[in-house]
Amino acid sequence: MRENRFFKTLSYKIPILRSLAAYIFVLMLIIGIVPSVIMRIGILQSYEERAVTLRISDVTTQYKIIANHLLNYNYLQDTSSDVINAELEQMSNLYDGRVLIINSNFRIVKDTYAISEGRIMISEEVIKCFKGESTSRYDQKSGYIEMTIPITGQRPADGEEATEVRGVILASASTDSIVTTMDILSRKALIMEIVMTIIIVGIVFFFSHILIRPFNRITQAIREVKDGYTDEPISVPDYIETEHIVEAFNQLLGRMKVINDSRQDFVANVSHELKTPMTSVKVLADSLNQQPDAPVELYREFMQDIAEEIERENKIINDLLSLVKLDKTEAVMEISEVDINTLLESTLKRLRPIARKRDVEVVLESIRPVTAQVDEVKMSQIFMNLVENAIKYNKEHGWVKVLLDADHQFFTVEISDSGIGIGQEDYDHIFERFYRVDKSHSREIGGTGLGLAITRNAVLLHRGSIKVSSVEGEGTCFTVKIPLSYVKAGGNG
Repeated sequence: MRENRFFKTLSYKIPILRSLAAYIFVLMLIIGIVPSVIMRIGILQSYEERAVTLRISDVTTQYKIIANHLLNYNYLQDTSSDVINAELEQMSNLYDGRVLIINSNFRIVKDTYAISEGRIMISEEVIKCFKGESTSRYDQKSGYIEMTIPITGQRPADGEEATEVRGVILASASTDSIVTTMDILSRKALIMEIVMTIIIVGIVFFFSHILIRPFNRITQAIREVKDGYTDEPISVPDYIETEHIVEAFNQLLGRMKVINDSRQDFVANVSHELKTPMTSVKVLADSLNQQPDAPVELYREFMQDIAEEIERENKIINDLLSLVKLDKTEAVMEISEVDINTLLESTLKRLRPIARKRDVEVVLESIRPVTAQVDEVKMSQIFMNLVENAIKYNKEHGWVKVLLDADHQFFTVEISDSGIGIGQEDYDHIFERFYRVDKSHSREIGGTGLGLAITRNAVLLHRGSIKVSSVEGEGTCFTVKIPLSYVKAGGNG
């Protein structure tokens, strides 16, 4: 854990350690160097094994020839033969080793080092050799090969000749020449490895720089957008990954443009909507000030108009505050079990007086009783805004129908009307703040143009959806779909 924490701290202190170029560089370096190191080690080991095998084969062949000479000169019984002694000394010097001749009694009859003659030699290798099995062992640490060669002869057995082991040659041979050759090969291989490493480092550095260049272009393009030099979409089609990154950024850029345009429009609309009532109040007040002897009836009329403008201003401010609260992702939701049928009936009861003034019939049709986990205040606001709009933008002698239904997961409320309808060009804007479909009659219809924006945000807070379908001149239908059980954002469902 401490090591991981150390490396994380180090990577943050040294940014290059977290660079994609650094990862590519290290990866390609490992791919280039590790195989060459493995190859060098493998070649040297293969050479060593091959050289030792050849040395064992060569020495064994030589001593087999000497074994025949030993029998011919009866050397196991008499070691005075100068010829054999000369051959043994020559072999010992040639292979820089030692030769022991052991008879059938396990006694050493000849030692080229002249220190063990007359002693008994019993070992696993010697016993195996007396059984006719030649052995060899390479002692890499001491740098010697030890081997046993049987001295075999023929003896009569039941009228036939049989081979018997009459003695053993226990010999050792130095591998200094092999080690020297390996050292030379290892140095040459190391020099080649260093040269290859330098070349690989250069190639890797070059290609890692080339591979990372498209990402640098993306970074530079994003910086130009951030610094305000451009707001055009960027394009870096070098890799699929860069295309995905650029596509995501361009979508974000487009979204930010929409948000920025919406913000500018919102500020302009707010300024206009708040300024209009205040301008009317100022005009009315100035008119009264210019007429000090105005009759009481005129004062009352103007004060009534001023009160209406103040009320209009107050409604705009309250709607703006509601919208700001709903815009916050951490908006407080007071969730409780609510009887949706009762809530709709209560909403329609409050709105029917407005409908009667316009001679609009309001009807509630409930398919089944519905109880859901919702914020009662916000849900009432949704129903109020939608039904009120259906009444305001309706025709005289028209109708508004509210249909409530539910399944095992959602409840659905459809608010349809026989009103003026919505044009196709307005579909994408009706949920924008201050947007009005019928701008020519917006003043006489009233409202702030924030109702649908507030409604949409309240629906989204319930993790629901709102859709609209309309035919211009024939009517509109809003469909609200809300989960029966409230699930917080980020929950497991």
